[in-house]
Amino acid sequence: MRHRILAFLIFLIVTSTAQAHVGSPNVYFDGIAGPYHILVTVTPPAMVPGVAQVQARVVSGDVTSITIEPVYVNGKDQGLPPTPDSMHASVADPQWFVGKVWLMESGSWAIRAELSGSQGVGKIAVPVAAYARRTLPMQRALGILLFGLMLFLSLGVVSIAGAAAREGVLTPNIIPSPKNRRSARIAMAVAAVLVISMLALGNWWWNVQAAELKHTMLYNPPSLQLSFNQPGLLTLRMEEDFWHKTRKDLWSMALIPDHGHLVHAFLIRLPTMDRFYHLHPEQTIEGTFALRLPTIPAGKYKVFADIVRGTGFSETMVSEIDLPDVTGKPFSGDDSGVDAPVFDAAASSNTSPLSDGGRMVWDQAAGGLKAGQLSWFRFHIEDAQHKTATDLEPYMGMAGHAEFVKSDLSVFAHIHPAGSVSMASLMIAQENSGIPMDHGSMTTLSPEVSFPYAFPQPGDYRLFIQVKRNGHIETGVFRAQVGS
Repeated sequence: MRHRILAFLIFLIVTSTAQAHVGSPNVYFDGIAGPYHILVTVTPPAMVPGVAQVQARVVSGDVTSITIEPVYVNGKDQGLPPTPDSMHASVADPQWFVGKVWLMESGSWAIRAELSGSQGVGKIAVPVAAYARRTLPMQRALGILLFGLMLFLSLGVVSIAGAAAREGVLTPNIIPSPKNRRSARIAMAVAAVLVISMLALGNWWWNVQAAELKHTMLYNPPSLQLSFNQPGLLTLRMEEDFWHKTRKDLWSMALIPDHGHLVHAFLIRLPTMDRFYHLHPEQTIEGTFALRLPTIPAGKYKVFADIVRGTGFSETMVSEIDLPDVTGKPFSGDDSGVDAPVFDAAASSNTSPLSDGGRMVWDQAAGGLKAGQLSWFRFHIEDAQHKTATDLEPYMGMAGHAEFVKSDLSVFAHIHPAGSVSMASLMIAQENSGIPMDHGSMTTLSPEVSFPYAFPQPGDYRLFIQVKRNGHIETGVFRAQVGS
């Protein structure tokens, strides 16, 4: 209890942020700002109001200054940004800039950046979602101090009660009698019981308030209820919690398409991670979706479902289901899947065979992977003769899609060549900022596809890299070992 008084105050304001990912809160965006190519990293704040850290790497072009400003995409303050803040260039690298902005409320934000340099001015807007997710622990030193003060005040109250009973009715210079001392002991005992009772009542009150605040203020994604009632048909039902229902005045709860689909569902068989499916259910009624399954083997499947709200607020719902053997229809449209080798933390290879006899090659950078280190994950595709493939096509409007999944499933990230932001969120952020979307840079096709990302935690990961060749979706499967 000694930590709880100040912790309660911190609880009211502590927040975190998230994208349409699990366990991967940072935002990575690789885009074009007018004549400049820029890579932006946003480290969301731990509190709202709080400060978001922004880093920018100028990939091409000579930039002399960058200013940034946060814009609340939904609500009364939409379109009313504060005075822009200047980012500071690194002394060692003048094309590396750092800065920070305040995010004042929960909801959808766009961080606008304006770049100035020898080639003129370029603008970009990066979507960020902010909401309460966890509390911060109290500092140990502060907890010890508060506990000491509580103990001092409690003993003081008991001592004052005893002194009042023992000497309160005595005239000066009169020594307390045995009766007075007995009264003092009784008064101190009663005071001690009262103090302990008050502390116990305070502890009970804190637990009630903490449970209530956890229910009303801390963010959780909508629960995802799964049912397999008809042969080959999986029903997905969203259930909004109190947090979402009480915030309908802040942003739209209606879903908008991202890459042409309201929901992107990813099924991974546990624990071997040897089956992976990227599927797109159809909405039957609001909040309920029907998914016609392909032919898949029985097993327990982890399901991740990406959605985007009407203001660009993106979320990932998570659930599990045990499925029997399913005999379904072949893949069609944008649906895809792959039979992968059983996940082996000891196995490692930079090549993955593809279904048509070709292969996908991971061009790994030297030095290994480290948590928190931003990298471009580059993959090139070869045909059956191990020659450079020339038949790549856009897959749902992108050069490729990637899903990075930690072996314990604590991290799931759906990444694009433009970064970790959803395209629907990016489009809303750009349009609200008066910046035209540059779709061309996202769909530029070459034998190589790349994704900017930094693993949030050390450990073993499975990477699913998806491209489209000659009308067929191919998925390369790799293992990544990430150090601390």
